[in-house]
Amino acid sequence: MAERRPKSHSLERVLGTSALFSTAYGNVGSSIYYALGLVASLALGLTPLVFLISGIIFFFTAATYIEATTMYPEAGGSSSFARHAFNEFWSFFAAWGQMLNYIITAAISAYFVPHYLGVFWEPLKGAPWDIVFGIGVLVLLGGLNIVGVQESAKVNIVLSVVDFFTQVLLVILGAVLVFSPTVLIENIDFGITPTWNDFLIAIPIGMVAYTGIETISNLAEEAKDYKTTLPQATRMVVAAVFAIYLFLPAVALSAMPVENGITTLATKYSGDPILGVVENMPLGVFEAPARIYVGILAATILVIATNAGIIGVSRLTYSMGQHRQVPAVLRTLHPRYKTPYIAIIVFGAIACLTMIPGQADFLGTMYAFGAMLSFTIAHLAIIKLRFSRPEVERPWRGPMNVTWHKTAIPLFAIFGGWGTAISWVVVTARDMVTLAVGVAWLAVGITLYVFYRRSQGLTLTGTEKLAVPKPIVEHDVEYDSILVAFEDGEFSESAVLTAVKMATRRRRGVHVLVTITVPANAPIDAALPESEAAAATAIERAREIGGRRVTGHFEKVRAGQAGRRIVDEAMQMNARALVMPIKRGGGGSLFPQSVQKVLSERPCRVILTSESTDAVKRIGATT
Repeated sequence: MAERRPKSHSLERVLGTSALFSTAYGNVGSSIYYALGLVASLALGLTPLVFLISGIIFFFTAATYIEATTMYPEAGGSSSFARHAFNEFWSFFAAWGQMLNYIITAAISAYFVPHYLGVFWEPLKGAPWDIVFGIGVLVLLGGLNIVGVQESAKVNIVLSVVDFFTQVLLVILGAVLVFSPTVLIENIDFGITPTWNDFLIAIPIGMVAYTGIETISNLAEEAKDYKTTLPQATRMVVAAVFAIYLFLPAVALSAMPVENGITTLATKYSGDPILGVVENMPLGVFEAPARIYVGILAATILVIATNAGIIGVSRLTYSMGQHRQVPAVLRTLHPRYKTPYIAIIVFGAIACLTMIPGQADFLGTMYAFGAMLSFTIAHLAIIKLRFSRPEVERPWRGPMNVTWHKTAIPLFAIFGGWGTAISWVVVTARDMVTLAVGVAWLAVGITLYVFYRRSQGLTLTGTEKLAVPKPIVEHDVEYDSILVAFEDGEFSESAVLTAVKMATRRRRGVHVLVTITVPANAPIDAALPESEAAAATAIERAREIGGRRVTGHFEKVRAGQAGRRIVDEAMQMNARALVMPIKRGGGGSLFPQSVQKVLSERPCRVILTSESTDAVKRIGATT
């Protein structure tokens, strides 16, 4: 007899090292398509050095994120770290900085999409069509996220791998065809081209190349054996990104050298720098197809990055609402699609507004403002946790530690914190527009936070999380029985009757599992009252049919994970049979992906009850 283990509302841990690497690289690596032009416009011949310096800061920051995330394997990034290290106010402060990062990520990615599609229609490379097209991308993706259309994880991983090898190929071809150390040295005129002022500003803007580091934290709840897979995947991301961002700028500036203080990488190709690399390598007859290939790939990757920014906004807003950091209206779910549509509309509109001036450098500095703020708080949090929470298990510790009074001082966090803090000061002190807009953003956020918390009778520092309904589950029952699986409130009387008859004959119990699909742009623990009520009703209906021997619970999953969850449940409870209903006459099956997954792995005997579409009912909250 196998004892049933308690369930929690957490993501299924299905991502291994390779999947984590591919997903994270897809978010981080996409920024090369615009970061190279942004940095080159300021740093000119020192662009490779800027990426080297920002890469070192990225290494320290990644170490901080790994240690903190393996301590607290939950989504939230610097906001979560700050909550554990300091209090709720600083958690909000970090989250508000993250919000700016997500908004700018969506805006800047969408803004550069038309520049690469300019290989098909030249006007897309300049105003006003690049702005119009970029806003259109944001509006379209915002609408799709409200409807709740799921993105394909497999497609994203494939594109990330293709993207990575394309960049590696460009580096190899560039090293053979155009790379010249002599040209790189001649590109540099210290203090003149570029000026020291531009060089210093370029460093925090260079950090835009590492957009998506929060992804590493947000994948923690989906990682298999997170204590080892997260560090391994992160090291791979850091190594891959560091190599690309170190060598590709050198290739680009060899192909488009600085002449009279100007490089076409920062002028003609500022909006599509990777296309500039392709067009300035002697590829011969392969140049035209290479331009089209890179244009399509870059535009696709940037659309995915835009969507990731929108999803990040919606998830973060919902999480902030759960912790009562922002008014509940912002986390309001659409009555039909169950997605946080208010947050998507509000922050999507802000992203569109940031694009209207058509200034890519402004978007870059605004990203640096929010990112450096969040990263600095993350570094400070890990330092504080070394002193305040020494007893908490640290499956992975960052490098470069010194012991002082029995406490291991994290030098990586100290150096990283200094780097991000100084970068934040530089970008704000030397760009008054960024300072004004950034301070206004923080002022609005803090005012909103204080007003809302006071109106709710809450302190500014105490953590108050909204209660999430718990699943119906009987933890103290042992199972060696029959599992009945339904999805999203569906119910089939014949499926339950089949299971009950088998259980009666073999003296076994019946357990009902109902999976609830959570939209991609909402956190996994999002409250879905109607779906939860429907699942509870399905379980109660099954109990009415089978009596006391029928038990059940529901679990929240991401799209495409229901089959995996059903297989795991059958194995955990040592089920002898698994019953699932499938529809006929409805143009398709009830669980097309789930059935396929279950049949491919067959954890036990599988019984599919075939019935008409009308026989399989969707139970509503009021049934």
